[in-house]
Amino acid sequence: MACRFGAIIAIVAALLAAPAAKAQAGGEVSGIWLTQAGDAKVRVSKCGGGICGVVVWLRAPSDPATGKPQVDDKNHNPSLAKRPIIGLPLFSGMQPAGPSKWSGQIYNADDGNTYASNVSVAGPDSLRVEGCVGALCGGETWTRAGR
Repeated sequence: MACRFGAIIAIVAALLAAPAAKAQAGGEVSGIWLTQAGDAKVRVSKCGGGICGVVVWLRAPSDPATGKPQVDDKNHNPSLAKRPIIGLPLFSGMQPAGPSKWSGQIYNADDGNTYASNVSVAGPDSLRVEGCVGALCGGETWTRAGR
């Protein structure tokens, strides 16, 4: 009988713990996130009722050819093409779109284009960032860079 009682306690304990684990799954969006490729860190913070994201670190902060800081040279607007990548805002108009989810636009410095985007907290240390062109969407998972 003692074995069955122990099993019942374990099942009850698991059921009681389950809601707490689910509540933590969303996590907090604010913080510094490492991109999936590991080549940049982005500081995400709450701003204007939504969220903002700014590049704060690059694995290769300098252009190998010139030795100067990386700039937004793929930007189609010549007046923006000389701004540094570190400090570059990536998110625009990111407004709440559900629990732990925001929708707006994301700038891709790799091609100089802005895309419709969704950002969602997938766990305490996991951020899903998606961009779309029409119906074609792709994304990556960023990880929290320390606490």
